[in-house]
Amino acid sequence: MNKLILSIILILSVFILTGCAEGPAERAGETIDRGIGNSKDAVSDAVEDAGDKIEDATDRY
Repeated sequence: MNKLILSIILILSVFILTGCAEGPAERAGETIDRGIGNSKDAVSDAVEDAGDKIEDATDRY
């Protein structure tokens, strides 16, 4: 019974420690996340600018 518990603890420890390590996939994911965030900001700014131009154009008439 003690060997089973010890084995389970060791296996879980390996999974936990492996999950905490920052490897190339983790760094690639963070880079992708930053790229998506930058794209969202750019689109949001463009939409806001377009809305301002439409509002200015309608205010003239």
